[in-house]
Amino acid sequence: MTEYRFDAHKTKDEVVRWIRQFFEENGPGCNAVLGISGGKDSSIAAALCVEALGRERVIGVMMPNGEQADIDMARLLVNHLGIRSIEVNIKSVVDGVLNEIELGEKNGLTLEISKQTRENLPPRIRMSTVYAISQSVNGRVVNTCNLSEDWVGYSTRYGDSVGDFSPMSNLTVTEVKQIGRLLDLPYVLIDKVPIDGLCGKSDEDNLGFTYEMLDKYIRTGIIEDQEKKALIDKKHVQNLFKLKLMPMFDPQIETI
Repeated sequence: MTEYRFDAHKTKDEVVRWIRQFFEENGPGCNAVLGISGGKDSSIAAALCVEALGRERVIGVMMPNGEQADIDMARLLVNHLGIRSIEVNIKSVVDGVLNEIELGEKNGLTLEISKQTRENLPPRIRMSTVYAISQSVNGRVVNTCNLSEDWVGYSTRYGDSVGDFSPMSNLTVTEVKQIGRLLDLPYVLIDKVPIDGLCGKSDEDNLGFTYEMLDKYIRTGIIEDQEKKALIDKKHVQNLFKLKLMPMFDPQIETI
């Protein structure tokens, strides 16, 4: 097997060209719009778009759910890049939906709102908010996911997993961070311990393995810990549906 080597400079330049080409084909003059969490992925995706399009065509959307402990990191990014931004607190919307679901129980459906529902509703509302803003500013929504997270399903379907174009979906966390270091970003934004934004735990605590281990396995097939390998493989298989279009019934009727 050929030894795996990643050329961050070459890939960064290729991603920037790819973003420019996407906009030439899908909206010359449109803006890149993305949610800004203060984490590495949204920071690096925003910086790539700034290099590709110029800061005047990148718009960041900060969306705390009530109090966000690291909102200062999101503000640091938009100030560092000099991009336009808007802050929309989604707490009242999240609470409103959950309250209405609980009220709906009076109409015949009794249910207990699950932990997963409470954790995944905010990112879905965030993406709806990003699209609402994008449609009002002649925008195209940036998906900020990376290959490592997608590989094990570490995203919310119809939340952070969607967008109009995705510059980093085929790059691992390790590779994304290497590119980030070439984009003149504050290191705190690149190396900040990633928190899921759902339940307050770090990504690696939730996953049960490190990104370094996962990335090496993805690119080389090598992993020493067989228990971790089994866990990664299980998550990958269980979450493949997130990367596919919804199943559609085919009636075998010709369309003319």
